[in-house]
Amino acid sequence: MRYDWTPLWRSTVGFDRLFDAFDEVQKAAEDTYPPYNIERIDQDRFRISVALAGFSADEIALTLEHDVLTLEGRKAENEGRTFLYRGISARPFRRQFTLADHVEVKGAAVENGLLVIDLERRVPETMKPRSIAINGPVPTDRIEPKAA
Repeated sequence: MRYDWTPLWRSTVGFDRLFDAFDEVQKAAEDTYPPYNIERIDQDRFRISVALAGFSADEIALTLEHDVLTLEGRKAENEGRTFLYRGISARPFRRQFTLADHVEVKGAAVENGLLVIDLERRVPETMKPRSIAINGPVPTDRIEPKAA
């Protein structure tokens, strides 16, 4: 008697996708750390606040390259310390923010466990919309017909 393996084969098709889905869930969880807020201060000023409890300024690197603001953090090793419970995350991270055209980083500071990054949009005068005066109708004697 031969056993029909078809039902078992059908139930395992796509099993490799389960690992892909798990990988996506893990990436999504990594994308949420560290948590951050983006707020509009006024028409041309913005602020990014990133929760970095336990990180000092020397454990954080902030770089800007081609309109991509990259924030990286790595905790220094705590040799000689034994934690009974560790609820404050100390894992390394990397988070990137793509800045719009003409947005500049004005400054960054660590305040009360938050990294605060101030941004400002500075559109060059030549790119700002401007009004053009209309001086009335064009005189018809200026227009010369083209010869055919």
